[in-house]
Amino acid sequence: MNPAPPAIPEACRQRAPSRRKPVSLDSQAKDGATVSADSLSRPEIERLQWRKLAALLDTVTSANRFYAAKLSGGGAIRSLDDFREHVPLTTKRELVADQLAHPPYGTDLSHPFECYTRCHQTSGSTGAPLRWLDTPDSWQHLLDNWRQIFAAAGVGRGDRLFFAFSFGPFLGFWTAIESAQQLGCFCFPGGSMTSPARLKAMLDHRVTVLCCTPTYAVHLGEVAQAEGLDRSKSCLRRIIVAGEPGGSLPSTRAHLAALWPEARVFDHYGMTEVGPATYECPAEPGVLHVIESAYLAEVLDTTAGAPTPAGETGELVLTTLDRLGSPLLRYRTGDLVRPRHPGRCACGRHELALEGGILGRTDDMVVVRGVNVFPSAVEEIVRGCGEVAEYRVRLDGRGSMTELSLEVEPAPECSDVPALGRRLQQRLQDALSLRVPVAILPGGALPRFEMKSSRWVRTAH
Repeated sequence: MNPAPPAIPEACRQRAPSRRKPVSLDSQAKDGATVSADSLSRPEIERLQWRKLAALLDTVTSANRFYAAKLSGGGAIRSLDDFREHVPLTTKRELVADQLAHPPYGTDLSHPFECYTRCHQTSGSTGAPLRWLDTPDSWQHLLDNWRQIFAAAGVGRGDRLFFAFSFGPFLGFWTAIESAQQLGCFCFPGGSMTSPARLKAMLDHRVTVLCCTPTYAVHLGEVAQAEGLDRSKSCLRRIIVAGEPGGSLPSTRAHLAALWPEARVFDHYGMTEVGPATYECPAEPGVLHVIESAYLAEVLDTTAGAPTPAGETGELVLTTLDRLGSPLLRYRTGDLVRPRHPGRCACGRHELALEGGILGRTDDMVVVRGVNVFPSAVEEIVRGCGEVAEYRVRLDGRGSMTELSLEVEPAPECSDVPALGRRLQQRLQDALSLRVPVAILPGGALPRFEMKSSRWVRTAH
């Protein structure tokens, strides 16, 4: 006889309310329902956010050592505006220092250790990796966020999903596949498979939805062309991408549409430390909506810290309203976005809309001979030029000024390789006001990426 499962500690029950408990909004929520913001007016969204935020603040000030210390001595918080005014920003550097000082998980924990059942880790692509813990309740909230992403993409029961990831400690893979399973979808985890094997599996299992990075979707499409894939046998109708800004870049989307004409691309955005935070607008490709039932979002000037006006670029700052076990208050994501003017979107929603999705990162920008250059701008130019299979950017900082050069692997259908090099060099000159040398490499010379791409290579001083 199997032993009975251990009981949930009482401390966890008291501090982590069940996900089935409805969030009441003037008694409009049906019993047992999870309220999302996609059907609410702007005032209703803000009232829901304040109710969740008040509960979050009550939890962290009484039980979370990291935030109890961080919030001590602050002003009274009686509204969302008070919160923005009195609560300091949280940085990744603080969190890393906290975990180093209090290994292995730091002090940003609101419950006893026995309450936590999940541990995930950031990639470390922008610094030291962070370990992040979740209780069953906070984990379920993340799965509910993915449910909204799937709903916006038109994915539901009956769909057959292929996850082209080598599953590791990063949170996004696991939340996506577990949420899809809860929806009743067929799920195939394609880790450790070669690209041709993945394509065969997608055909054999009549896959309708592919989940991967934009870079890998491009690579898989190119392999499909090289392998002579019979697209008439494919059932693919959606490609859900994340992990890189390319999912919302017009040129990358156009490239994907040419490679996968039968499928629409849907972008979204998330981080291990905050969870899945946005979904692509169903009515306007390239626009991301923040899931405002689960996040309080701000867009701030990267230097002054003041709110960024609509239509201008600033840093996305997020507060996790449902992840009580390991919360983040006013977390500087480091990601650059351009908020739209408030109002009803073409899809009917009032949630914050980010034009162009994630535009880049605050730490991605490089200064080349006095010109600010972002990786997303270079990708837009390269992909917009066409006939490029892969590329790599080299930054040489050994001289008095950083120099930038481009290495390009032409696509097999490119009929005039020298002309491609000249065209790229001219477009980079026109867009960036920089002379960028372009080197043409033979086919297969550049690496392909399954995870986040690493196309920018720096030569140190």
